[in-house]
Amino acid sequence: MRHLLILLLGIFTFMSQPAFSSPVIILLGPPGSGKGTQAVRISQKLAIPHISTGDIFRYNIKNATPLGLKVKEYLDAGKLVPDSVTLEMLFDRLNKDDCKNGYLLDGVPRTVAQAEAIQEYLKAHPHKLLVCNLVVSDAEILKRITGRRSCTACNKIYHIESAPPMQKETCDICKGPLTQRTDDTPAVVEERLKAYYSQTKPVEDFYKKVSQVHDVDGAQSSDQVFNSLLKILSPSA
Repeated sequence: MRHLLILLLGIFTFMSQPAFSSPVIILLGPPGSGKGTQAVRISQKLAIPHISTGDIFRYNIKNATPLGLKVKEYLDAGKLVPDSVTLEMLFDRLNKDDCKNGYLLDGVPRTVAQAEAIQEYLKAHPHKLLVCNLVVSDAEILKRITGRRSCTACNKIYHIESAPPMQKETCDICKGPLTQRTDDTPAVVEERLKAYYSQTKPVEDFYKKVSQVHDVDGAQSSDQVFNSLLKILSPSA
């Protein structure tokens, strides 16, 4: 009888443990490292939601939800949306049914405070945490961002080195003129990198304390980066 009770207790303990088969994927890396591009591809490949804070903001503002109205007040006043509101909106999204089998976070966490809050959330909503860091030099980031050109008519994106148009400064598709965005200039990129190192880079150190961080060479081609990420996130894929 005693052996049976021990066996049943072991089975119950095993069954009561949280299932970690569902992944929560966090992509780290500087601006221009390719996180957004890779996030879309990974989300499609693994069939999990791609959760972007920008998309969440736009959805709530467009639909005039209570959270959206709160965010709009800050934006209309030219103020930054505080972490508390950003996280409230994020957790509201993560509680949707489509996130039960895992999700990928894009654009968050941007600060250690956000990372800590997300870590607390995950304690109550257990998933397998997978953190990948796209490593790209500042020089490469500067070259990537300042070389971008966009069509003023159809918004197609080009790059003067890696993906140039067939005719200089002219869109291949609609023949519209190509321009450089005002935030793609060297001065603006350098400011964005400063903000990254002061606010977001410490997030990497935070995750190294609570989880394994997988470094991926972000200077590779987009396909090579994607394949490297898949080996980490889904070895059987």
